[in-house]
Amino acid sequence: MQIQINTDKRELKPHGQLSFPVLVTQEILSRYERGAFSWHWHPEVELTLIMEGSISYQINSQIFQLHAGDGIFCNSNALHTGHMINQEDCYYISITFHPRMIYGFEGSALQTEFVNPILDSNSFSAFLFSPDIPWQHQVLEQMRDIFTLSLEHPSAFEMRTQQLLSSIWTSLYLYGNTSDSPLSLLQGKNVERLRCILLYIQEHYMEHITLEDIADQINICKSECCRFFKKHMQQSLFDYLLYYRVEKSLALLADHTMSIAEISELTGFCNPAYFSRVFKKQLQTSPTQYRSEHLENSRHQ
Repeated sequence: MQIQINTDKRELKPHGQLSFPVLVTQEILSRYERGAFSWHWHPEVELTLIMEGSISYQINSQIFQLHAGDGIFCNSNALHTGHMINQEDCYYISITFHPRMIYGFEGSALQTEFVNPILDSNSFSAFLFSPDIPWQHQVLEQMRDIFTLSLEHPSAFEMRTQQLLSSIWTSLYLYGNTSDSPLSLLQGKNVERLRCILLYIQEHYMEHITLEDIADQINICKSECCRFFKKHMQQSLFDYLLYYRVEKSLALLADHTMSIAEISELTGFCNPAYFSRVFKKQLQTSPTQYRSEHLENSRHQ
């Protein structure tokens, strides 16, 4: 399983309904291929509460190590991904909602005075909640209450959920720092550069991509492009490209209709042997073994 995204890396899954744009789910990292969910973004805000285990959670260029009891705020349109730490699973609650749950209608005083300052802040792409800080502990408890409401669906479920979300938002507004400094404005520009690079790789991973091709997308030299990507993504451009190509091969291997040679060509590898070598280095198994294990698991489901 993997998050479904479009060519702009926007998540395709609906988050609630137009009449009530809230989605509350319980997630397990091991459900995703390689214990990680892919880079993506969505216009909705996301609150995450860790129930068991740990997760390395990256929002734009910030990396957080979250453990049981911690929570995090991911702002609207922020790029984010998460993966296991030391191959250990993680159970967490995801609460995704459209900001209009807070402000009601376009142009309202709630939107212009209290919601937009957070949504539009380059320095507020993420906020970590710790149970050791009283007001943040309260936010974490409110997130638990929202999850309980989603399970029980009591009378006035929607109204109670909206009240809790508004209370959380009020705490973020009162205690979070939403002011933009020159540094945070630069961070906003860097996020757009990252988004451009990731989009280019997603659209051209099956082709022969050069460093010059990628650098041209953001109008910087090749050496600066490498340095920029490594600084913000904590891995080299080349390593990320190989990671993404292997990730795209997984669904093709599970399909059982194409040969290993055909899959290696479709995912941008120069030959099947190189594909198998990179695949085994990343997943500690060969493409053929992965396909056999996937088929066996499918039979037992």
